[in-house]
Amino acid sequence: MENTDLQDYSHKRYNILTGEWVLVSPHRAKRPWQGQNEAVNNEKRPTYDETCYLCAGNTRINGEVNPKYEDVFVFTNDFAALQNDSKSFEVNDGLLVAQSETGICKVICFSPDHSKSLADMTPVEIQKVVFQWQKEYKELANNPAINYVQIFENKGAVMGCSNPHPHGQIWSQSTLPNEVDKKNIQQVNYYSKNKTSLLGDYLSQELEKQERIIFENDNFVVLIPFWAVWPFETMIVPKKHQTNILEMDDAQALQYAEAIAVITKAYDKLFNTSFPYSSGIHQSPTDGNENKHWHWHMSFYPPLLRSATVKKFMVGYEMFGSPQRDITAESAVKMIKALL
Repeated sequence: MENTDLQDYSHKRYNILTGEWVLVSPHRAKRPWQGQNEAVNNEKRPTYDETCYLCAGNTRINGEVNPKYEDVFVFTNDFAALQNDSKSFEVNDGLLVAQSETGICKVICFSPDHSKSLADMTPVEIQKVVFQWQKEYKELANNPAINYVQIFENKGAVMGCSNPHPHGQIWSQSTLPNEVDKKNIQQVNYYSKNKTSLLGDYLSQELEKQERIIFENDNFVVLIPFWAVWPFETMIVPKKHQTNILEMDDAQALQYAEAIAVITKAYDKLFNTSFPYSSGIHQSPTDGNENKHWHWHMSFYPPLLRSATVKKFMVGYEMFGSPQRDITAESAVKMIKALL
């Protein structure tokens, strides 16, 4: 039975993966809205754009020519945030501390069709993207200088995406980034004490309650986590304890692709717009250790709040205090499930 206190009164929810709290204010969702509204741009893009650096056969800014690819295409980022040949150094000057960081950044085009997003692709088409994610993760993991591989996508201009062509990125580096480090600590502590997966045990509880589950198939669950920060934040979690995406077989990869297709299509229906988000896969480091405590998962962080033009901003209290949300996870689930 749903806890009505969680729907009526301000409270904090604990994020078991990061050890942090989010303030939830469900009563505020009932207040009249007087925020900003903007014109929605739902202009249909062409299947090919001669000015797009990512379209098949086009020349990129560095002069390289993209092949006439027919499904998925990967290349090293022309403007990589991490340098593979960066000089090794440290700065320890009192309270001024820095250290060099090296890595490899890649771009992955999901489709040659400029007009598409993951929401427009079939599970079989998305499975090809998943296969490429697995290939890149494996190759980068074999590089002794790489200890973590971050796969992510920024969709939509509001998320800072500079090119609408369907694509994501893969940043790999020598150390664990902040969010991954927090999740690594929480998971290793839980596994050391219980000898079970933190996220696996959490998923068992969610499947029993059925309050935040959006979709499930034989191998994967799409849910809104109890501690979600963004209004329509979701997570895809494998039912089986897997540390990284290489542990999926082809059949599981297809079911994972189905889960991605379901949630991205539902997002687009929510406010009748191409739904912006940042999504990313968190999985075990590539540091040579077993990392049995890890349970990989994919999160979607969309900024839209009340409509296609009303966005959630992390400002004020959230910048100086902690994250805060008005729409409860349970309310958001009901809205999304109604669109399936």
